[in-house]
Amino acid sequence: MSNINILIVEDDAFEAQLLTSFLEQFNYNIIAIASTLDEALKHYSTYEIDLVIIDIFLDNEPHGITFAETILKDKEQLKPFMFLTSSTSQNVFKNAKITHPFSYLLKPFNELELQYALELAIENFAQSPNSFSMHNHPAVMINKAFFIKKNNALVKVLLSDIYCIEVEGRYSNIKTEKDQFIVQLSLKQFLEKIQSPNFIRVHRNYIINTDKIDRVFLSDNLIILQNNINVTLGRLYRSDFIKQYEILT
Repeated sequence: MSNINILIVEDDAFEAQLLTSFLEQFNYNIIAIASTLDEALKHYSTYEIDLVIIDIFLDNEPHGITFAETILKDKEQLKPFMFLTSSTSQNVFKNAKITHPFSYLLKPFNELELQYALELAIENFAQSPNSFSMHNHPAVMINKAFFIKKNNALVKVLLSDIYCIEVEGRYSNIKTEKDQFIVQLSLKQFLEKIQSPNFIRVHRNYIINTDKIDRVFLSDNLIILQNNINVTLGRLYRSDFIKQYEILT
């Protein structure tokens, strides 16, 4: 689990600090602040970014829109972005809308409005073909991470940090080393979407991350993951599980 990395593109130092203060209250990680178009493009290509908040006007010019137009050219590397502006001009809105931002927020704003705008940006971005939105629950999957709402904030959970996923009624419990997250998705949906060889089903109620396996007791149909997490190896999944490993005797 790690904090969501945010790039702020804002040329007003006071506004940038205010935005930073709001975001840090919700445990977001401000990875960089850019005050010019060139700085924004440099930071965007340098850092591992999850979301970008862009002020439309930089140095009294709509360079924020230019920045959005530029990053849109590389769809494979595109990150969710949202516009932030004090302008109420219809022309500005129309020009910004052409770039299809994933969220839009007017200044001045409060903490709740900012949080809603961030969630909307993530959720809208997750509607793209290479992402996965879990309907009826505040969680989405983008690339190799889940973005899950917990305690009024979005938390990023890397696939590599997941130990196992356990079915609990109509929900699934994603377990990491230090935390657990309840989401509404089936184990079948999870496997179909991520298509990762590291995650396999070992029981009708369990998917495990094979990188987290510590020990296996075949005689007891028991898999022990790191952090001393015990998972039952189901009879129907035993044969396929054994085939994936060379058992030394």
